[in-house]
Amino acid sequence: MKWRNYPQNIKVRLITSFFNRTVSSAVMPFMALFFAQELNKVFAGVFLLITVLISFFVNLVGGYISDRFRRKKVLVLTSSLSAISFLIMTISLFPQSKLIFLFALAYTTFIITSSLGRPAMHAIIMDSTTPENRKEVYALDYWLVNLSMALGAALGGLLYVSHQMELFILLTLTSICLPIAYQIWLKDEGQERLKKGHANVFLDLIQNYKIAFQDKPFVKVVLGSMFIFSAEFSLNSYIGVRLADTFEGVSIGDFEIAGVRMLSILNIENMLLVVFLTFFINRLTDRFAKKKVLIVGLLIYATGYITITSANTLMVLILFNFIATIGELIYSPLWNAEQANMIPENKRGSYSAFANISFSGADMIARSMIILGAFLVPTMMSVYIGMILLFGIVLLYSGLFMRKAF
Repeated sequence: MKWRNYPQNIKVRLITSFFNRTVSSAVMPFMALFFAQELNKVFAGVFLLITVLISFFVNLVGGYISDRFRRKKVLVLTSSLSAISFLIMTISLFPQSKLIFLFALAYTTFIITSSLGRPAMHAIIMDSTTPENRKEVYALDYWLVNLSMALGAALGGLLYVSHQMELFILLTLTSICLPIAYQIWLKDEGQERLKKGHANVFLDLIQNYKIAFQDKPFVKVVLGSMFIFSAEFSLNSYIGVRLADTFEGVSIGDFEIAGVRMLSILNIENMLLVVFLTFFINRLTDRFAKKKVLIVGLLIYATGYITITSANTLMVLILFNFIATIGELIYSPLWNAEQANMIPENKRGSYSAFANISFSGADMIARSMIILGAFLVPTMMSVYIGMILLFGIVLLYSGLFMRKAF
């Protein structure tokens, strides 16, 4: 399907998300550094942990809201509030002595409003696609996500230290454009809205997620995804810490590659492979049965991450990071599409919010590996991540393709 044949809502969703994520990726990774420099490391750690928890619970509320009300209205309102939050964050940086607590309050407000709107953004793709073209659209979305993050990382690396104010002004202007774009171009199509089941809104919200939790195949997919994603998330947690401590520097001419720089090379390699190979891999896998594609992709992905968890030489790390990324490119669009096909039409926002557990849980598993890695040698950590991945693959496969048994 060519770009001109895409539904208008898909075009609006992909374009606005691309620009928003590009500018956000230039700023958000530096928030821990910002708060640590302006206040202290303890405050930065505690504050950011609290915002992660807030984001998780607000995201569940956002899923409920996106099914109960028109998604266009939800997106216009939440993106408008996010724009105001960014404006306040930018204004708080102008005084000589920055208004840090005002900045922190505005940042928390942004986390809340963006988490409320995120399920509606995910649901739009499901609303505007069919099971036949959904994999293709998710492949394009996956490509744009990685391209925007790569551009954002480059933009942040160039501008954050020396042009911080200009970067926040750019982010504010971009965020102001989003609700305007939604209002003008996003079509309010015939969305099947969720009916209120209880007079008490809180009980209605709990009942809504109780239904999702009782959907055993979908719960298996979410849990399986959580275990699978934990390997990828460990790259910037356990693997990054291990490389910083144990990787022996390699000199290529005057250029020295130490642990931290090695981690950067792996991340850059991952992004470049995604940008240049996504569509080629997607066309290649269309020729084969979905079940085989998923299993092959996951096994290749697992082989890569099991190896780089303990590998400590330059070429082995680069080679198996390549293998892991190819596996990810094979399974990811198919996983996205098949998970979306499982979701009831009137609960797309709620199920999308519930599915976010896979990312939050994977992040927690990856961070816990840092603690476990203090007691286990790297080869044992490879065995550990291998067991987690095997368990995740079994859960994901059975949830997607063995539903009739439940």
